[in-house]
Amino acid sequence: KRFQDTMNRVIDEYGKDGGVAWVYRHFPIEQLHSKAARESEATECVAELGGNTAFWSYTDRLFSITPSNNNLNDNELPNIAEDIGLDKVAFERCLNSGKYTEKVQKQLEDAKSAGGRGTPFSIIVSKEALSVETQNFIASAAAQLPPRTIIISDDEKRIALNGALPFSFMKLVLDVMLKK
Repeated sequence: KRFQDTMNRVIDEYGKDGGVAWVYRHFPIEQLHSKAARESEATECVAELGGNTAFWSYTDRLFSITPSNNNLNDNELPNIAEDIGLDKVAFERCLNSGKYTEKVQKQLEDAKSAGGRGTPFSIIVSKEALSVETQNFIASAAAQLPPRTIIISDDEKRIALNGALPFSFMKLVLDVMLKK
Protein backbone atom coordinates (compact mmCIF):
# COMPACT_ATOMS: atom_id res chain seq x y z
CA LYS A 1 0.00 0.00 0.00
CA ARG A 2 2.73 2.46 0.99
CA PHE A 3 4.94 1.50 -1.96
CA GLN A 4 2.17 2.33 -4.44
CA ASP A 5 2.69 6.00 -3.58
CA THR A 6 6.44 5.61 -3.96
CA MET A 7 6.09 4.09 -7.42
CA ASN A 8 3.60 6.75 -8.49
CA ARG A 9 6.23 9.35 -7.52
CA VAL A 10 8.88 7.41 -9.48
CA ILE A 11 6.67 7.47 -12.59
CA ASP A 12 5.85 11.16 -12.10
CA GLU A 13 9.55 12.00 -11.93
CA TYR A 14 11.10 9.51 -14.35
CA GLY A 15 8.31 8.08 -16.50
CA LYS A 16 7.20 11.08 -18.49
CA ASP A 17 10.43 11.17 -20.53
CA GLY A 18 10.45 7.38 -20.97
CA GLY A 19 13.38 6.84 -18.61
CA VAL A 20 11.36 4.44 -16.44
CA ALA A 21 8.37 2.22 -17.16
CA TRP A 22 6.43 0.48 -14.41
CA VAL A 23 5.40 -3.05 -15.34
CA TYR A 24 3.09 -4.48 -12.71
CA ARG A 25 3.11 -8.17 -11.78
CA HIS A 26 1.08 -9.88 -9.08
CA PHE A 27 2.68 -11.42 -6.01
CA PRO A 28 -0.21 -12.37 -3.70
CA ILE A 29 1.26 -14.13 -0.67
CA GLU A 30 -1.77 -15.88 0.80
CA GLN A 31 -0.16 -16.51 4.19
CA LEU A 32 0.22 -12.75 4.64
CA HIS A 33 -2.70 -11.38 2.65
CA SER A 34 -5.46 -13.95 2.18
CA LYS A 35 -7.48 -11.56 -0.03
CA ALA A 36 -4.61 -10.50 -2.32
CA ALA A 37 -5.14 -13.18 -4.98
CA ARG A 38 -8.77 -12.18 -5.50
CA GLU A 39 -7.81 -8.51 -5.53
CA SER A 40 -5.13 -9.32 -8.14
CA GLU A 41 -7.72 -11.09 -10.29
CA ALA A 42 -9.99 -8.06 -9.89
CA THR A 43 -7.31 -5.78 -11.36
CA GLU A 44 -6.95 -8.10 -14.35
CA CYS A 45 -10.70 -7.95 -14.96
CA VAL A 46 -10.51 -4.17 -14.79
CA ALA A 47 -7.69 -4.17 -17.37
CA GLU A 48 -9.78 -6.39 -19.65
CA LEU A 49 -12.86 -4.20 -19.34
CA GLY A 50 -11.26 -0.76 -19.26
CA GLY A 51 -7.67 -1.00 -20.43
CA ASN A 52 -4.42 0.22 -18.95
CA THR A 53 -5.75 3.52 -17.61
CA ALA A 54 -8.56 1.74 -15.77
CA PHE A 55 -6.09 -0.77 -14.33
CA TRP A 56 -3.98 2.00 -12.78
CA SER A 57 -7.03 3.94 -11.56
CA TYR A 58 -8.46 0.82 -9.95
CA THR A 59 -5.14 -0.18 -8.39
CA ASP A 60 -4.61 3.31 -6.95
CA ARG A 61 -8.14 3.37 -5.56
CA LEU A 62 -7.82 -0.16 -4.16
CA PHE A 63 -4.70 0.77 -2.22
CA SER A 64 -6.05 4.14 -1.12
CA ILE A 65 -9.20 2.72 0.50
CA THR A 66 -7.68 -0.46 1.96
CA PRO A 67 -7.32 0.18 5.70
CA SER A 68 -4.48 -2.37 6.05
CA ASN A 69 -3.69 -5.98 5.17
CA ASN A 70 -6.84 -8.02 4.60
CA ASN A 71 -9.20 -5.38 5.97
CA LEU A 72 -10.92 -4.48 2.70
CA ASN A 73 -14.33 -6.08 2.37
CA ASP A 74 -14.50 -8.16 -0.85
CA ASN A 75 -17.86 -6.56 -1.59
CA GLU A 76 -15.99 -3.32 -2.28
CA LEU A 77 -14.19 -4.71 -5.34
CA PRO A 78 -17.17 -4.28 -7.72
CA ASN A 79 -17.96 -0.90 -6.18
CA ILE A 80 -14.45 0.34 -6.97
CA ALA A 81 -14.87 -0.87 -10.56
CA GLU A 82 -18.13 1.03 -10.81
CA ASP A 83 -16.57 4.12 -9.19
CA ILE A 84 -13.97 4.30 -11.97
CA GLY A 85 -16.65 3.99 -14.66
CA LEU A 86 -16.80 0.27 -15.43
CA ASP A 87 -19.88 -1.89 -15.78
CA LYS A 88 -20.34 -3.48 -12.35
CA VAL A 89 -22.16 -6.55 -13.69
CA ALA A 90 -19.53 -7.24 -16.35
CA PHE A 91 -16.82 -6.84 -13.72
CA GLU A 92 -18.53 -9.26 -11.32
CA ARG A 93 -19.02 -11.78 -14.13
CA CYS A 94 -15.32 -11.60 -15.02
CA LEU A 95 -14.15 -11.83 -11.40
CA ASN A 96 -16.45 -14.73 -10.55
CA SER A 97 -15.36 -16.65 -13.66
CA GLY A 98 -11.88 -17.26 -12.28
CA LYS A 99 -10.39 -16.62 -15.71
CA TYR A 100 -7.36 -14.82 -14.26
CA THR A 101 -6.57 -17.26 -11.43
CA GLU A 102 -3.90 -19.05 -13.45
CA LYS A 103 -2.27 -15.81 -14.64
CA VAL A 104 -1.99 -14.49 -11.08
CA GLN A 105 -0.60 -17.83 -9.86
CA LYS A 106 2.01 -17.86 -12.64
CA GLN A 107 3.13 -14.35 -11.73
CA LEU A 108 3.40 -15.42 -8.08
CA GLU A 109 5.66 -18.32 -9.07
CA ASP A 110 7.73 -16.03 -11.31
CA ALA A 111 8.29 -13.61 -8.42
CA LYS A 112 9.42 -16.42 -6.12
CA SER A 113 11.83 -17.79 -8.72
CA ALA A 114 13.25 -14.29 -9.26
CA GLY A 115 14.13 -14.00 -5.56
CA GLY A 116 11.03 -12.36 -4.14
CA ARG A 117 10.68 -12.96 -0.43
CA GLY A 118 7.80 -10.62 0.27
CA THR A 119 5.82 -7.75 -1.09
CA PRO A 120 6.49 -5.44 -2.57
CA PHE A 121 9.15 -7.03 -4.72
CA SER A 122 10.57 -4.96 -7.53
CA ILE A 123 13.08 -5.54 -10.28
CA ILE A 124 14.84 -2.67 -11.98
CA VAL A 125 16.00 -3.71 -15.44
CA SER A 126 18.80 -1.84 -17.18
CA LYS A 127 19.36 -1.87 -20.93
CA GLU A 128 23.06 -2.49 -20.34
CA ALA A 129 25.19 -4.05 -17.61
CA LEU A 130 25.74 -1.78 -14.64
CA SER A 131 29.26 -0.43 -14.35
CA VAL A 132 31.38 -1.51 -11.41
CA GLU A 133 31.14 2.05 -10.09
CA THR A 134 27.34 1.97 -10.25
CA GLN A 135 27.22 -1.43 -8.56
CA ASN A 136 29.55 -0.23 -5.80
CA PHE A 137 27.50 2.94 -5.30
CA ILE A 138 24.27 0.95 -5.00
CA ALA A 139 25.90 -1.56 -2.63
CA SER A 140 27.20 1.28 -0.48
CA ALA A 141 23.78 2.97 -0.41
CA ALA A 142 22.18 -0.36 0.56
CA ALA A 143 24.66 -1.08 3.35
CA GLN A 144 22.25 0.20 6.03
CA LEU A 145 19.41 -2.03 4.74
CA PRO A 146 18.72 -5.59 5.90
CA PRO A 147 20.73 -8.29 4.10
CA ARG A 148 19.38 -9.39 0.70
CA THR A 149 17.16 -6.33 0.37
CA ILE A 150 19.00 -5.51 -2.85
CA ILE A 151 20.41 -8.18 -5.16
CA ILE A 152 22.24 -7.44 -8.41
CA SER A 153 21.82 -10.21 -10.99
CA ASP A 154 24.72 -12.22 -12.38
CA ASP A 155 24.37 -10.48 -15.76
CA GLU A 156 24.50 -7.11 -13.93
CA LYS A 157 21.39 -5.84 -15.74
CA ARG A 158 18.79 -6.38 -13.03
CA ILE A 159 18.48 -5.18 -9.46
CA ALA A 160 15.98 -7.02 -7.25
CA LEU A 161 14.52 -4.96 -4.43
CA ASN A 162 12.76 -6.69 -1.53
CA GLY A 163 10.49 -4.46 0.49
CA ALA A 164 8.81 -1.07 0.47
CA LEU A 165 11.88 1.08 0.00
CA PRO A 166 11.34 4.83 0.39
CA PHE A 167 11.23 7.17 -2.58
CA SER A 168 14.53 8.73 -1.50
CA PHE A 169 16.30 5.39 -1.95
CA MET A 170 14.56 4.66 -5.27
CA LYS A 171 15.58 8.13 -6.48
CA LEU A 172 19.18 7.55 -5.45
CA VAL A 173 19.35 4.25 -7.38
CA LEU A 174 17.53 5.57 -10.43
CA ASP A 175 19.60 8.75 -10.60
CA VAL A 176 22.83 6.79 -10.68
CA MET A 177 21.47 4.26 -13.16
CA LEU A 178 20.08 6.95 -15.44
CA LYS A 179 23.17 9.11 -14.89
CA LYS A 180 21.19 12.14 -13.72
